[in-house]
Amino acid sequence: MLNAILWGVIQGLTEFLPISSSGHLVLIPALLGRDGPDLATSAMLHLGTLVAVLVYFRKDLAKMARFDRAGRRMITIIAIGTIPAVILGLAFESKLDELTERPMVVATMLIVTGLILLATMLLRPGDKTTEEVTPTDSILIGLAQSFALIPGVSRSGMTISAGLVRGMARVEAARFAFLLGIPVIAGAGLLSVARAISDGSGITSTTVVGMVASAITGYWAIAFLLRVIAKAGLAPFGIYCIAFGAVALVAL
Repeated sequence: MLNAILWGVIQGLTEFLPISSSGHLVLIPALLGRDGPDLATSAMLHLGTLVAVLVYFRKDLAKMARFDRAGRRMITIIAIGTIPAVILGLAFESKLDELTERPMVVATMLIVTGLILLATMLLRPGDKTTEEVTPTDSILIGLAQSFALIPGVSRSGMTISAGLVRGMARVEAARFAFLLGIPVIAGAGLLSVARAISDGSGITSTTVVGMVASAITGYWAIAFLLRVIAKAGLAPFGIYCIAFGAVALVAL
């Protein structure tokens, strides 16, 4: 039970804070010399973070659900931005899975993530809002999101960074990054559930506890990130990624 809560907290924090959930779920077990969450637990953790983002951005989703002109446009923009991750994820799925068995590579990519986050501090603040994102913006931010298919690379970190490059305001870049991440998080969660079922793994009270911990922590992480990024940008998270990645490289 405590393990499920631990993994739920780690998943909830690292899925939305730009510090790479995949990186932490690979490196923490490697550093502690223990196994990571099993397939069923991983599936429920993903569903927990999906619940968190759906609840937090329920007003944005409700606007899209009206399916008026603005809603249809936003749905289209998000769909366009999701295409790169879907295509590249399916094309390189087996190779990407192999990287989770190489903690040194994951630690290195975490450092790369940190350097990219720090580099965004050199950009001039933009003022573009989520509603002003163009198809070109979306496809480029989507390409950045697909880079995060590599374990150790933060999805939110890459998408927020790309949004800043495209002239978005900090909070708006984070907001769009989270909305863009919903199809990817949902897809990863449902795929994990399907794998768990085919593997014979069952949903137990323990996995449900992990899901709840992931959902609660994820909701808090979103709110925390939006506050921090408005004041300090991505620099604090970049420093953390570099430090943790360096420690992992030395320790491993």
